[in-house]
Amino acid sequence: MDDNHLGDFLRARRAGLRPEDIGMASYGTRRVAGLRREEVAVLSGMNADYYTRLEQGRERNPSPQVLDALSRALRLGADARTHLYRLAGAAPADRPSPYAARTVTPALRQLMDGYPGTPAFVLSPTLDLLAANALAEALFAPFRPADNLARMVFADPAGRSFHADWNAAAEATVAGLRQATGHDPDHPRLRELVRTLSGHSPDFARLWNAHAVRGKTQGAKHLLHPDVGPLTLTYQAFDVRDAPGQQLVIYHAEPGSPSAQALGLLGTLHATRRDTGAGSGHRADAGGHTRS
Repeated sequence: MDDNHLGDFLRARRAGLRPEDIGMASYGTRRVAGLRREEVAVLSGMNADYYTRLEQGRERNPSPQVLDALSRALRLGADARTHLYRLAGAAPADRPSPYAARTVTPALRQLMDGYPGTPAFVLSPTLDLLAANALAEALFAPFRPADNLARMVFADPAGRSFHADWNAAAEATVAGLRQATGHDPDHPRLRELVRTLSGHSPDFARLWNAHAVRGKTQGAKHLLHPDVGPLTLTYQAFDVRDAPGQQLVIYHAEPGSPSAQALGLLGTLHATRRDTGAGSGHRADAGGHTRS
């Protein structure tokens, strides 16, 4: 990774917009993908030379007014806009580092364990699984180990069969991981993970270089578990207020649905194997690793 993270982001988002996407007429042969720098400058109401300096890293302290104008010009959603502010160093500086909290509190673990019929787990900004309840362990049992969502999607053989729509899962995973660069682009854990996955997976490298940003909030998951078959689940993600950077993610099946029945069966199978010692389930510890 180089250190011009703001410029990289602006270039990638500019390349992803076409004139027709924003109602702008296109004239002549276009030698660049997406919008020209001059077009972004016009849409943002700024000097083209100033915008060029932003992309090239020669100007690194844009004002909030400039960032707002760029957000509108590049059609950034809420997550991408926040990411832009962080890359420009405009986010509040007094917030604790989101990478600091690697330990999940006993109270949060107890809360997750209190919902035995719902998979629940805690993620770090780099998508390390910091803790999981029993049903989440059962859900992720096909992975060896179940340690990091990005690694599980791109580097574990189980990933492509586990996700019924692997392409959608891959895009969402990378967009969520890209959000972590807004907090600390050069954090060692992030650099290590991106370097490893980029070397292992051309798909990851391609999606990473697209600079799409989207945090976890809510959505649908279509999974195929080797023990109980297809699962259609929804999820909700919640920020852990006393541990900035941690997210509690909860999966849910429609009551009475085949997926709810399958989750119940999965929980029973997991408990039986654990009690008899026949399973090889893994539990995420507070360091983002797993233990048997």
